[in-house]
Amino acid sequence: MKKYLFISFFILSVFTSTAQNNDWKIEANNTTNYVGTPVANGGIGILPWSEPFSIRHIILNHVFDSDGPRGISRVLRGINPFLLTLELDGEQITKDNIKDWKQVVDMKEATHNTSFTGLNKAEISYSICALRNMPYAGLIRVNVKALDNLSLKVIQTMEVPDEYGKPTSVFKTMQDGTSRQLVFQTSAPSAQGAQHVSASSSFLCPDSTYTIQANKKDNNMYVEKQLKKGETATFALVAVICSTRDFSDPYGESERQVVYAKHEGTQRLISSHRCLWNELWEGDIVIEGDKEAQRDVRFALYNLYSFCRAGSRLSISPMGLSAQGYNGHIFWDTEIWMFPPMLLLNGEIAESMINYRTDRLDAARKKAYIHGYKGAMFPWESDDSGNEATPSWALTGPFEHHITADVAIACWAYYSITKDKKWLIEKGYPLMKEAADFWVSRAEKNEDGTYSICNVVGANEYADGVTDNAFTNGSAIRALQDATKAAAICGEKAPRAWSEVYKSLRIHSFDDGTTREHKDYQGIMIKQADANLLGYPLGIISDPTTLRKDLAYYADKIDPENGPAMSYSVFCVQYARLGEAEKAYEMYKKSFQPNQRPPFGVIAETATSQNPYFATGAGGLLQAVINGFGGIQITDKGIIQLPSVLPPHWKKLIIKGVGPDRRTFIKEQK
Repeated sequence: MKKYLFISFFILSVFTSTAQNNDWKIEANNTTNYVGTPVANGGIGILPWSEPFSIRHIILNHVFDSDGPRGISRVLRGINPFLLTLELDGEQITKDNIKDWKQVVDMKEATHNTSFTGLNKAEISYSICALRNMPYAGLIRVNVKALDNLSLKVIQTMEVPDEYGKPTSVFKTMQDGTSRQLVFQTSAPSAQGAQHVSASSSFLCPDSTYTIQANKKDNNMYVEKQLKKGETATFALVAVICSTRDFSDPYGESERQVVYAKHEGTQRLISSHRCLWNELWEGDIVIEGDKEAQRDVRFALYNLYSFCRAGSRLSISPMGLSAQGYNGHIFWDTEIWMFPPMLLLNGEIAESMINYRTDRLDAARKKAYIHGYKGAMFPWESDDSGNEATPSWALTGPFEHHITADVAIACWAYYSITKDKKWLIEKGYPLMKEAADFWVSRAEKNEDGTYSICNVVGANEYADGVTDNAFTNGSAIRALQDATKAAAICGEKAPRAWSEVYKSLRIHSFDDGTTREHKDYQGIMIKQADANLLGYPLGIISDPTTLRKDLAYYADKIDPENGPAMSYSVFCVQYARLGEAEKAYEMYKKSFQPNQRPPFGVIAETATSQNPYFATGAGGLLQAVINGFGGIQITDKGIIQLPSVLPPHWKKLIIKGVGPDRRTFIKEQK
């Protein structure tokens, strides 16, 4: 525990000393222990870094190939077309010849902005964004102000990651009347042949004073301009990455989109990007009285908005579009942690996330069949096919059967807010029915007439092959109850077995009434909150005495070094609703602050890991604020606001754009 406290203090002190903020911007002027933060648009993720014009990698959403011969699926890094090298009078700009370096993440406009003085010859700034209006495109805008007469040259290259086969590059000059455009394209098959990926790029310059040329010998493209003292060069690079996952002709498509971007022009592209982000920010959280909390909470929301998009029918993996962590697969992280805040603040994104599951119901049916169960059994790790994608060495994953209940619960939550009966009849209830049938076939009847679920791994992954795991049984109860209600709305008769099982599933307790994590649990360390999830989000335990016992008992059982970020967020929700402001705020801070990394405060999965950005943790943080301090609750009848308390120093919490009616909920300090 002492080691954990030291690490937490160190991380927090570095973060707070290197970043400044206002309500919408996070500023960094120090690269110590630097961890980058992505810009994304739900289609691609771009990860800028600290060195001038550095882009670490591109992540392609739900574009998978095997990680080796007979390997498992892994989301692909994209061919990286955003690599720029800037030269002044023939000398390259590097981290060693710049000064006054600064980076700013502008959450309002979803841009990553860098500025510095290079070689004492020019003031240089550039802005990177993943265009919200073009889900496969990114834009880099560059400004160079000459401090003396100079020659400017900017070279663009493409990087092909090692998970690809042999690349091919071409340069094409597109001519349309008097309009001429040079397009640089690099394409390659993924190493195991599942995908072909093509990246195309072009410089966007305001006038003919810029010279744009292809350098076929060195496989790059460059733009040049002569600048007089005090003159500013302004231009942009647009690039598009397409794959056979989304297009039958990714080569032509990437070119066509670049040509489209050229005809739109930089200003129209950015204007549309800003307009769409303004629409996203209609769902927002405003905290009065704590600027640091305002930044942290909005940054979490900004990242979830970045990692998914309306109409995509895709969901969010634990690391979003920041990295290849967890191979880009979809887990329970979506339905339990990230989906609820999106459902409240952006129903169209939530619709895409739930469509991801309904689209893959057939694969879940097959998984149940091959394991000897009825209904549908969702995979612990899902790739684009919807099949089980957990590595075979990760033996606990395929036994985390609560995922099937988690998905069904999310379906009911979606209907409870939207009241979309057509969707429920056609999409939601068929999935919920299959999930309910799975749980009936999965549960085993005891001699006393109760039911047990045996040989599972719950949310606490340290407990392997247990009987009557609290969260697994609790989520199964909730899924069966929700399916029964959905059946009535759809004019169907729920099987009697559903109610028989959910009324009789065992939830074990210690002698003093504290909820027991599983039948044989004896108080050892756990990986993350499990039994406490019965209080929130499941709502199966509501008695304040039991809630307090459970919270007190399990608080020091969670692994302080390797436990993921979300546990304390559910503690925060429950303490806030119990009226314990100091305790709720303590848990709020523990839910993410030890996991923040400098200089922007990106969230890692654990207090000791270096694998940001952990989108699951962002979902937990948002629930701590929305559902805890804000008291927002999704019920069968819609959205209500429960009694809750704010941290003592917060003056007001405003949650905007909630639900289909875009309501505003306010909680003020008493």
